[in-house]
Amino acid sequence: MAGAGMWARAAEMAGKAPPERNRYVDFLRALSILAVVIGHWLVAAPYMKDGAVVGGHLLGILPWTQWLTWGFQVMPLFFLVGGFSNGVSWAATKAKGGTFSDWFGGRLQRLINPVMPLFLVWSAIAIAGTMVGIERSVVSMAAQLALIPVWFLAVYLMVSALVPLSHAAWRRWGLASFFALVAGAVLVDYLAVFRGVPYINFANFLFVWLAVHQLGYAWNDGRFAKPAVALGWGLAGLATLALLVRYGPYPVAMIGVPGSELSNSMPPTLALLALGIAQTGLALAIEPQMRRLLDGAKLWTATVLLNGMIMTVYLWHLTAFVLVMVAAWLLGGLGLEVAPGSAAWWQARPVWFAVYIAALFPLLGLFSPFERMGSAEGKGAPRQVAHWRLLLGLALICAGLALTAAISIASPEGVTGLRIWVVALPFVGAGLVGFGPAYTLARRL
Repeated sequence: MAGAGMWARAAEMAGKAPPERNRYVDFLRALSILAVVIGHWLVAAPYMKDGAVVGGHLLGILPWTQWLTWGFQVMPLFFLVGGFSNGVSWAATKAKGGTFSDWFGGRLQRLINPVMPLFLVWSAIAIAGTMVGIERSVVSMAAQLALIPVWFLAVYLMVSALVPLSHAAWRRWGLASFFALVAGAVLVDYLAVFRGVPYINFANFLFVWLAVHQLGYAWNDGRFAKPAVALGWGLAGLATLALLVRYGPYPVAMIGVPGSELSNSMPPTLALLALGIAQTGLALAIEPQMRRLLDGAKLWTATVLLNGMIMTVYLWHLTAFVLVMVAAWLLGGLGLEVAPGSAAWWQARPVWFAVYIAALFPLLGLFSPFERMGSAEGKGAPRQVAHWRLLLGLALICAGLALTAAISIASPEGVTGLRIWVVALPFVGAGLVGFGPAYTLARRL
């Protein structure tokens, strides 16, 4: 009954979509998140060894599966969609006389609201696990795994904060603004990979993702309207990627692999940028056919349904995975005795995926209202925030999200077993901006 009600509400919303809306944008957003979820559930391959759970990684166990990341690493599509959507909304805000505070404050709120419950729940788990005597390394590993998705938000928020500059660059220089960012990424990789300059590679979090984001502006302006043009970009990107992997220092995997000296994603490299260009061209080459399919009620309703809780799915899918693994361990390693990559392991994947989905559904019911609340509030009159508060709040939020993914909120020391200062950063940042659970406290300070 609940599922039928959700479908009915989604069908009602789908019917209200304006005819000029590009439904393929919403479809690609949903597709990219689903690919990430499936990829995460597939690549994590824990198993029992000598009575203990070992955190296996499929890409390391079966090297041939690293090629699959060319299809499952679809974060470039999310940034492409972000560029399209951000360009449209920022242009509309300016046309109405709105300000950066109006526009970015609402966007920041919609993205961060769903994160706060995730932080609170895992903070409670970390403290409880420490109190009952669970080994701290295990608590830390579980928390870090479950909170891996938040790194993406830190990067996406920074890219979104630069929209007034990146969009102005697009309006003035067009594709030259894209190629300038590509040149920046080339220079960074040369210095980092070939010259060994430390830390410079982190600059590609901006150069690479801003470049893909610029392609979203190009899409909105009709630069890929001809399928042949889009296909040309796709094939050029694919050929470049193949050359970089075959003759360059870049690994096949588009995500990090344990033991690999170079990761294509953390930070991103030219190989990941080439993949982004390939995915952009290939996806947009079939846009006319996909838009015709999305005129159908069922596919469009399913797209609207998933987009209505897309952040909740993304943020909580690894928590569902961790809960299932804990349950299996408590049941004596039920199902974890099969060696990852074996025929029996592959045959069991549909069953495990069904269990992951079953564990995820209650989390969606509990926490998707926070996402809808953010969207609803974003439609109201925006709260004006001084730019310094907005930018400082953004910096604190992004620092908290990045540190959470990098070092975990769980601490190897202290009574609580929690890095309270890491957890506090996003809440203090939200309070400075003027929303979230910390808002009331911030107003009193």
